[in-house]
Amino acid sequence: MPPSPRPLPTITRFVQGRICAYDLVGDVKGVLSPVMVCRPSPDDEVVDHAVAVGRQRAYYTTLHAAVCVTADGTEVWRSRFEPRSDQRHGHRPGCVLSSDELVLWVYRPDAMAGRDRHDRWVALDAATGAVVAEAELSTVGHGGLHLLHPAGDEVFLDVGEGQDGSVVFRASLTGSRMDLTTYPWDDRCLIALSPDGHEFMTVHHEQADVALHTYPDGEVRFALSVDAFGHDPDEVYVEWSGGYLDPDTVLVTLGGETEDEQEWFRHYRVDVRSGRVGAEFDARTDDHYDMRPLGDGTWLTTDASGHPVRWTDS
Repeated sequence: MPPSPRPLPTITRFVQGRICAYDLVGDVKGVLSPVMVCRPSPDDEVVDHAVAVGRQRAYYTTLHAAVCVTADGTEVWRSRFEPRSDQRHGHRPGCVLSSDELVLWVYRPDAMAGRDRHDRWVALDAATGAVVAEAELSTVGHGGLHLLHPAGDEVFLDVGEGQDGSVVFRASLTGSRMDLTTYPWDDRCLIALSPDGHEFMTVHHEQADVALHTYPDGEVRFALSVDAFGHDPDEVYVEWSGGYLDPDTVLVTLGGETEDEQEWFRHYRVDVRSGRVGAEFDARTDDHYDMRPLGDGTWLTTDASGHPVRWTDS
Protein backbone atom coordinates (compact mmCIF):
# COMPACT_ATOMS: atom_id res chain seq x y z
CA MET A 1 0.00 0.00 0.00
CA PRO A 2 1.39 3.43 -0.90
CA PRO A 3 2.49 5.73 1.94
CA SER A 4 0.51 8.84 2.94
CA PRO A 5 0.09 11.48 0.21
CA ARG A 6 2.43 14.44 0.12
CA PRO A 7 1.27 18.07 0.19
CA LEU A 8 0.15 19.48 -3.15
CA PRO A 9 3.17 20.12 -5.39
CA THR A 10 4.34 23.47 -6.71
CA ILE A 11 2.88 24.15 -10.15
CA THR A 12 4.29 26.22 -13.01
CA ARG A 13 2.91 28.36 -15.80
CA PHE A 14 4.67 30.15 -18.67
CA VAL A 15 3.53 33.76 -18.48
CA GLN A 16 4.85 36.60 -20.65
CA GLY A 17 8.09 34.81 -21.44
CA ARG A 18 8.82 33.78 -17.85
CA ILE A 19 8.48 30.48 -15.97
CA CYS A 20 6.35 31.19 -12.90
CA ALA A 21 6.01 28.91 -9.85
CA TYR A 22 2.97 28.88 -7.53
CA ASP A 23 2.72 27.38 -4.05
CA LEU A 24 -0.52 25.47 -3.37
CA VAL A 25 0.09 24.97 0.35
CA GLY A 26 -2.67 26.44 2.51
CA ASP A 27 -6.08 27.75 1.57
CA VAL A 28 -5.18 30.66 -0.70
CA LYS A 29 -7.92 31.17 -3.31
CA GLY A 30 -8.46 33.46 -6.27
CA VAL A 31 -5.71 34.58 -8.68
CA LEU A 32 -2.39 33.16 -7.43
CA SER A 33 0.81 35.18 -7.28
CA PRO A 34 4.06 33.44 -8.23
CA VAL A 35 6.50 32.63 -5.44
CA MET A 36 9.31 32.46 -7.98
CA VAL A 37 9.84 33.76 -11.52
CA CYS A 38 12.63 32.53 -13.83
CA ARG A 39 13.83 33.82 -17.18
CA PRO A 40 14.78 31.20 -19.81
CA SER A 41 18.07 31.49 -21.69
CA PRO A 42 17.92 33.92 -24.62
CA ASP A 43 16.39 32.54 -27.85
CA ASP A 44 15.08 29.38 -26.15
CA GLU A 45 11.49 28.44 -27.04
CA VAL A 46 10.11 26.78 -23.93
CA VAL A 47 7.97 23.67 -24.50
CA ASP A 48 7.52 22.29 -20.97
CA HIS A 49 8.76 23.44 -17.56
CA ALA A 50 9.24 22.69 -13.86
CA VAL A 51 10.69 24.58 -10.89
CA ALA A 52 12.71 23.67 -7.80
CA VAL A 53 11.68 26.45 -5.44
CA GLY A 54 14.04 25.28 -2.70
CA ARG A 55 17.08 25.61 -4.94
CA GLN A 56 15.78 28.62 -6.89
CA ARG A 57 16.12 26.82 -10.22
CA ALA A 58 13.88 26.28 -13.21
CA TYR A 59 14.01 23.40 -15.68
CA TYR A 60 12.51 23.33 -19.14
CA THR A 61 12.58 21.57 -22.48
CA THR A 62 12.95 23.03 -25.93
CA LEU A 63 12.77 21.10 -29.19
CA HIS A 64 16.51 20.49 -28.89
CA ALA A 65 17.49 20.26 -25.20
CA ALA A 66 16.62 20.05 -21.53
CA VAL A 67 17.89 23.15 -19.70
CA CYS A 68 18.41 24.30 -16.10
CA VAL A 69 18.63 28.00 -15.18
CA THR A 70 18.74 30.01 -11.98
CA ALA A 71 16.03 32.51 -11.15
CA ASP A 72 17.90 35.32 -12.89
CA GLY A 73 18.30 33.30 -16.08
CA THR A 74 21.88 32.15 -15.59
CA GLU A 75 22.28 28.80 -17.34
CA VAL A 76 23.43 26.00 -15.03
CA TRP A 77 23.46 23.13 -17.52
CA ARG A 78 22.09 22.09 -20.89
CA SER A 79 21.49 18.48 -21.97
CA ARG A 80 21.22 18.50 -25.76
CA PHE A 81 19.08 16.09 -27.76
CA GLU A 82 21.47 14.71 -30.37
CA PRO A 83 21.50 14.69 -33.28
CA ARG A 84 19.80 18.08 -33.55
CA SER A 85 16.40 17.82 -35.22
CA ASP A 86 15.46 19.90 -38.24
CA GLN A 87 11.75 19.10 -37.68
CA ARG A 88 9.81 22.09 -36.35
CA HIS A 89 6.48 20.40 -35.75
CA GLY A 90 5.02 17.14 -34.48
CA HIS A 91 7.31 16.57 -31.48
CA ARG A 92 7.13 18.23 -28.04
CA PRO A 93 9.66 17.04 -25.44
CA GLY A 94 8.24 17.04 -21.91
CA CYS A 95 9.66 17.08 -18.39
CA VAL A 96 8.74 16.78 -14.72
CA LEU A 97 10.81 17.24 -11.57
CA SER A 98 10.74 14.45 -9.01
CA SER A 99 9.10 15.12 -5.66
CA ASP A 100 12.49 15.34 -3.91
CA GLU A 101 13.73 17.72 -6.65
CA LEU A 102 16.75 15.48 -7.34
CA VAL A 103 15.78 14.04 -10.74
CA LEU A 104 14.41 15.64 -13.90
CA TRP A 105 12.42 13.13 -15.96
CA VAL A 106 12.48 13.96 -19.68
CA TYR A 107 10.40 12.44 -22.45
CA ARG A 108 12.12 12.64 -25.85
CA PRO A 109 9.88 12.05 -28.92
CA ASP A 110 12.95 11.11 -30.96
CA ALA A 111 11.07 9.21 -33.67
CA MET A 112 8.91 12.17 -34.73
CA ALA A 113 11.96 14.42 -34.39
CA GLY A 114 13.60 12.43 -37.18
CA ARG A 115 16.41 10.88 -35.15
CA ASP A 116 15.90 7.44 -36.75
CA ARG A 117 15.09 5.65 -33.52
CA HIS A 118 12.28 5.07 -31.05
CA ASP A 119 11.38 7.53 -28.32
CA ARG A 120 13.40 7.74 -25.13
CA TRP A 121 12.61 8.41 -21.47
CA VAL A 122 15.58 9.86 -19.63
CA ALA A 123 16.21 10.57 -15.93
CA LEU A 124 18.70 13.42 -15.47
CA ASP A 125 20.54 14.50 -12.33
CA ALA A 126 18.77 17.79 -11.55
CA ALA A 127 21.98 19.29 -10.15
CA THR A 128 24.27 18.54 -13.11
CA GLY A 129 22.18 17.37 -16.07
CA ALA A 130 24.06 14.07 -16.18
CA VAL A 131 22.10 11.01 -17.31
CA VAL A 132 21.14 8.82 -14.35
CA ALA A 133 19.14 6.25 -16.31
CA GLU A 134 17.28 5.96 -19.60
CA ALA A 135 15.01 3.61 -21.51
CA GLU A 136 14.00 3.21 -25.13
CA LEU A 137 10.24 3.22 -25.54
CA SER A 138 8.22 1.32 -28.12
CA THR A 139 6.41 4.48 -29.22
CA VAL A 140 6.38 7.04 -32.02
CA GLY A 141 4.87 9.86 -30.01
CA HIS A 142 4.15 13.53 -30.53
CA GLY A 143 4.26 14.46 -26.84
CA GLY A 144 3.98 13.06 -23.36
CA LEU A 145 2.12 13.81 -20.13
CA HIS A 146 4.07 13.23 -16.89
CA LEU A 147 2.30 12.62 -13.57
CA LEU A 148 4.07 12.05 -10.25
CA HIS A 149 2.64 9.43 -7.95
CA PRO A 150 1.32 11.48 -4.99
CA ALA A 151 2.65 9.12 -2.31
CA GLY A 152 5.59 7.27 -3.85
CA ASP A 153 8.62 7.69 -6.07
CA GLU A 154 7.08 6.45 -9.31
CA VAL A 155 6.41 8.59 -12.36
CA PHE A 156 3.70 7.98 -14.96
CA LEU A 157 4.10 8.93 -18.61
CA ASP A 158 1.32 8.98 -21.20
CA VAL A 159 2.71 9.11 -24.75
CA GLY A 160 0.28 10.36 -27.36
CA GLU A 161 0.77 8.81 -30.81
CA GLY A 162 -1.91 10.82 -32.60
CA GLN A 163 -4.43 8.67 -34.44
CA ASP A 164 -2.47 5.54 -33.45
CA GLY A 165 -3.49 5.86 -29.82
CA SER A 166 -1.81 6.43 -26.48
CA VAL A 167 0.60 4.33 -24.40
CA VAL A 168 0.96 4.61 -20.61
CA PHE A 169 4.23 3.84 -18.79
CA ARG A 170 5.22 3.77 -15.12
CA ALA A 171 8.81 3.98 -13.88
CA SER A 172 11.03 4.41 -10.84
CA LEU A 173 14.77 4.46 -10.26
CA THR A 174 16.91 1.85 -8.55
CA GLY A 175 20.38 3.35 -8.55
CA SER A 176 21.27 3.81 -12.23
CA ARG A 177 18.53 1.46 -13.45
CA MET A 178 15.11 2.58 -14.64
CA ASP A 179 12.45 0.07 -13.63
CA LEU A 180 9.89 0.45 -16.41
CA THR A 181 6.36 -0.92 -16.68
CA THR A 182 4.18 -0.61 -19.80
CA TYR A 183 0.44 -0.91 -19.35
CA PRO A 184 -1.15 -3.47 -21.71
CA TRP A 185 -3.25 -1.13 -23.84
CA ASP A 186 -2.76 1.49 -26.54
CA ASP A 187 -6.24 2.98 -26.54
CA ARG A 188 -6.52 4.73 -23.15
CA CYS A 189 -5.31 8.25 -22.26
CA LEU A 190 -4.10 8.90 -18.74
CA ILE A 191 -5.97 11.82 -17.14
CA ALA A 192 -5.19 11.89 -13.42
CA LEU A 193 -4.02 9.99 -10.33
CA SER A 194 -6.17 9.86 -7.21
CA PRO A 195 -5.07 11.99 -4.22
CA ASP A 196 -4.06 8.90 -2.21
CA GLY A 197 -2.41 7.20 -5.20
CA HIS A 198 -4.56 4.08 -4.97
CA GLU A 199 -6.10 4.48 -8.42
CA PHE A 200 -6.02 6.47 -11.64
CA MET A 201 -8.38 7.79 -14.30
CA THR A 202 -8.26 7.27 -18.06
CA VAL A 203 -10.41 8.19 -21.06
CA HIS A 204 -10.70 5.97 -24.12
CA HIS A 205 -8.63 7.28 -27.01
CA GLU A 206 -11.72 7.32 -29.22
CA GLN A 207 -13.56 9.15 -26.39
CA ALA A 208 -16.19 6.46 -25.86
CA ASP A 209 -15.87 6.15 -22.06
CA VAL A 210 -14.06 7.08 -18.85
CA ALA A 211 -12.58 4.47 -16.49
CA LEU A 212 -11.05 4.25 -13.02
CA HIS A 213 -8.21 1.77 -12.57
CA THR A 214 -6.57 0.27 -9.49
CA TYR A 215 -2.93 1.16 -8.83
CA PRO A 216 -0.48 -0.27 -9.68
CA ASP A 217 -1.91 -3.11 -11.80
CA GLY A 218 -4.30 -1.00 -13.89
CA GLU A 219 -7.35 -3.24 -13.46
CA VAL A 220 -10.58 -1.42 -14.34
CA ARG A 221 -12.75 -0.75 -11.27
CA PHE A 222 -15.57 0.63 -13.39
CA ALA A 223 -16.09 2.36 -16.73
CA LEU A 224 -18.82 4.79 -17.74
CA SER A 225 -19.86 5.24 -21.36
CA VAL A 226 -21.55 8.36 -22.70
CA ASP A 227 -25.05 6.97 -22.23
CA ALA A 228 -24.44 6.68 -18.47
CA PHE A 229 -24.53 10.48 -18.42
CA GLY A 230 -27.85 10.60 -20.26
CA HIS A 231 -26.44 11.46 -23.69
CA ASP A 232 -26.47 9.80 -27.10
CA PRO A 233 -23.08 8.12 -27.73
CA ASP A 234 -23.50 8.74 -31.45
CA GLU A 235 -23.54 12.48 -30.86
CA VAL A 236 -21.63 13.08 -27.61
CA TYR A 237 -18.11 12.12 -26.53
CA VAL A 238 -15.95 12.07 -23.39
CA GLU A 239 -13.24 14.72 -23.41
CA TRP A 240 -9.60 14.08 -22.44
CA SER A 241 -9.88 16.29 -19.36
CA GLY A 242 -11.12 16.24 -15.77
CA GLY A 243 -9.65 14.53 -12.73
CA TYR A 244 -10.10 14.05 -8.99
CA LEU A 245 -11.89 16.94 -7.33
CA ASP A 246 -11.44 15.22 -3.96
CA PRO A 247 -10.82 11.63 -2.80
CA ASP A 248 -14.49 10.74 -3.36
CA THR A 249 -15.28 12.62 -6.58
CA VAL A 250 -13.97 12.72 -10.13
CA LEU A 251 -14.95 15.31 -12.69
CA VAL A 252 -15.76 14.01 -16.18
CA THR A 253 -16.13 16.28 -19.21
CA LEU A 254 -18.51 15.53 -22.09
CA GLY A 255 -18.74 17.42 -25.36
CA GLY A 256 -20.87 17.65 -28.47
CA GLU A 257 -22.37 20.06 -30.98
CA THR A 258 -25.66 21.95 -31.15
CA GLU A 259 -27.88 21.80 -34.23
CA ASP A 260 -26.11 24.89 -35.60
CA GLU A 261 -22.71 23.17 -35.15
CA GLN A 262 -21.64 25.09 -32.05
CA GLU A 263 -19.47 23.05 -29.66
CA TRP A 264 -20.64 22.60 -26.08
CA PHE A 265 -19.03 21.01 -23.02
CA ARG A 266 -20.43 19.93 -19.66
CA HIS A 267 -18.67 18.70 -16.53
CA TYR A 268 -20.21 16.01 -14.32
CA ARG A 269 -19.43 14.73 -10.84
CA VAL A 270 -18.99 10.98 -10.47
CA ASP A 271 -18.82 9.18 -7.12
CA VAL A 272 -15.50 7.33 -6.99
CA ARG A 273 -16.74 4.43 -4.86
CA SER A 274 -20.08 3.65 -6.49
CA GLY A 275 -19.60 4.99 -10.02
CA ARG A 276 -22.85 6.92 -9.67
CA VAL A 277 -23.14 9.96 -11.96
CA GLY A 278 -24.05 13.09 -10.03
CA ALA A 279 -24.93 16.67 -10.81
CA GLU A 280 -23.35 18.93 -13.40
CA PHE A 281 -20.34 20.89 -12.18
CA ASP A 282 -19.61 24.56 -12.85
CA ALA A 283 -15.87 24.77 -13.54
CA ARG A 284 -15.91 28.61 -13.84
CA THR A 285 -14.33 28.47 -17.30
CA ASP A 286 -15.47 28.21 -20.90
CA ASP A 287 -12.33 26.27 -21.91
CA HIS A 288 -12.90 22.58 -21.18
CA TYR A 289 -9.14 21.98 -20.95
CA ASP A 290 -8.61 24.95 -18.62
CA MET A 291 -9.67 23.02 -15.52
CA ARG A 292 -7.22 21.24 -13.23
CA PRO A 293 -8.79 19.53 -10.20
CA LEU A 294 -6.31 19.36 -7.31
CA GLY A 295 -7.86 16.54 -5.27
CA ASP A 296 -8.54 18.63 -2.16
CA GLY A 297 -11.88 20.12 -3.23
CA THR A 298 -10.24 22.94 -5.20
CA TRP A 299 -9.34 23.35 -8.84
CA LEU A 300 -7.42 25.70 -11.12
CA THR A 301 -8.41 27.72 -14.14
CA THR A 302 -6.50 30.55 -15.84
CA ASP A 303 -6.95 34.30 -15.43
CA ALA A 304 -6.77 36.66 -18.42
CA SER A 305 -3.29 37.59 -17.14
CA GLY A 306 -2.12 34.00 -17.65
CA HIS A 307 -1.80 33.29 -13.92
CA PRO A 308 -3.81 30.43 -12.34
CA VAL A 309 -7.02 30.99 -10.41
CA ARG A 310 -7.83 28.65 -7.53
CA TRP A 311 -11.48 27.86 -6.85
CA THR A 312 -13.15 25.99 -4.01
CA ASP A 313 -16.05 23.57 -4.11
CA SER A 314 -17.33 24.61 -0.67
